[in-house]
Amino acid sequence: MAHLSRRRFVADAASCAGHLALAAAATPGGLRKLWARTATGRTVAREPFGALERVGEGTWAMISTPLGGDRTTVCNGGIVAGRDAVLVIEGFFQPQGARWVAEQAHQLTGRWPTHLALTHWHADHANGITGYGREEGGAPALRATEATRDQSIEANRANAATVAALREAELLPPGVPSVLDLGGRVVRAVPLDGHTTSDLALEVEDQSVLFGGDLIWNGMFPNYVNATPSRLSVSVRALRREATTLYVPGHGGLARQSDLNRYLDLLDEVERAARNAHRRGASAAEAGAQFTLPATLGEWVLFSPAFFERAFGAWYRELAP
Repeated sequence: MAHLSRRRFVADAASCAGHLALAAAATPGGLRKLWARTATGRTVAREPFGALERVGEGTWAMISTPLGGDRTTVCNGGIVAGRDAVLVIEGFFQPQGARWVAEQAHQLTGRWPTHLALTHWHADHANGITGYGREEGGAPALRATEATRDQSIEANRANAATVAALREAELLPPGVPSVLDLGGRVVRAVPLDGHTTSDLALEVEDQSVLFGGDLIWNGMFPNYVNATPSRLSVSVRALRREATTLYVPGHGGLARQSDLNRYLDLLDEVERAARNAHRRGASAAEAGAQFTLPATLGEWVLFSPAFFERAFGAWYRELAP
């Protein structure tokens, strides 16, 4: 992987992009293979930065594989097509990633994306939105929560084109689900919180496919940088659906209910350990340094115990008197 400059590190470190960039730099090759596990869906396109997997009729999941060092996309996302419209999910980290997804949507459906939804404001999910702009008919209509729009604008102040695109966003109603009718296919947008103050899950209702954004991680320890951990746990549980549901996490491979249950067990284990450490007066740094994940949770990619400290720090903010 290319060397990360200090300037780039500082710019990315607060987001999931920084989390994954550092993991890519230090994760052993064996663990990187866990990230690029065998596809659950049928792979229709592949690049060094990820693969597009068909997960239903007119529905594809973009599964990013950034631990190899290519940060074109970083986060997962997707394409959902109906009779009248095509939705793309996430702006990805770089415009080239968004452009590639748009081109794949056009090849697969015969149409360019008409709508774009962002699950939250972190750089790896929102910074590449200008890649969807094109001469063949303009950019897709952007949908996001107000907090996602505002925080993305703040994070992109130096990029006038990105800010201009964000200012055009159609804001989703706060606190209540809304629907996007693509023509014979409805996508339900569910506003939640926990990973950030404004998270969005997107559910393809007729296929039991749910795009969870960074409320859901699979196979990699989650980034708690802006988390409210108690709310995160509540929101993840609110996303639990029927046993056949396929979950597209913000990072990691496609997930089934057993994977979601394992992730919830991980969140519960972090909470238990954080509460115990807080009661005995250990600092977040001390607690993070002492913490290990139980073997029963299986293997989770973690490049440094510093991210345990970040998780404990998030819990300590909630537990403070």
